[in-house]
Amino acid sequence: MSNRNKLGRFADLETFPNVYQCFDAKKPELVGVNREPIDLKGKWKLLHFKNENPITLELACGGGEYTLNLARQYPNRNFIGVDIKGARIWKGARVALRENLANVAFLRTQIERIAYFFDKDEIDEIWITFPDPFLKESKSNRRLTASYFLDEYRKILVPQGIVQLKTDSKELYDFTLEVLGEDQKTNLLYYENDIYAKPLEFPELEIKTHYELMHLAEGRKIKFIRFIL
Repeated sequence: MSNRNKLGRFADLETFPNVYQCFDAKKPELVGVNREPIDLKGKWKLLHFKNENPITLELACGGGEYTLNLARQYPNRNFIGVDIKGARIWKGARVALRENLANVAFLRTQIERIAYFFDKDEIDEIWITFPDPFLKESKSNRRLTASYFLDEYRKILVPQGIVQLKTDSKELYDFTLEVLGEDQKTNLLYYENDIYAKPLEFPELEIKTHYELMHLAEGRKIKFIRFIL
């Protein structure tokens, strides 16, 4: 994508009423339309969604394909896609506006800063869909199921809140099971290293992103882990 196109998308994001952005990781504050500051911590249902429906986050959402499809599948739930890449978020946010999906929002921030923008017990569920597996062992602490991130999720999830990982990476799948096995505060509900080898256990798994379709075409197995923090 050309820099001109990226700049155009960044400009669009500042006009989208379903997008909130943090521009300074060292000073984690949110802005909305026209860069107007807004404090949504503990107030997402009241100020944005204007309902009391449960909230699901999709972390590393990219273009928001899973966020959008979950929102279509469950109109009585709220969904927030989180990613640092503005040009990617632009895709999902534009579709949500075009389809009048009022139960969809997007948050542009580093996932390391997630607890700055959500309050205790504000989130009911987290989806982590095909994140970067950071295959170099030296970067394993950056994986979104590393202990640091699990502790951050605990700060915002309701008691018994569910986290779900969908990935094509054997390394990330094995790593996550190892982390969960060492964490006494988690409850592993389900895991499968080839979800399409048998009938799907959960209807949400029927959603296939662009990258997942590519992985399947290459013969990769799709893996899934569901657990409680």
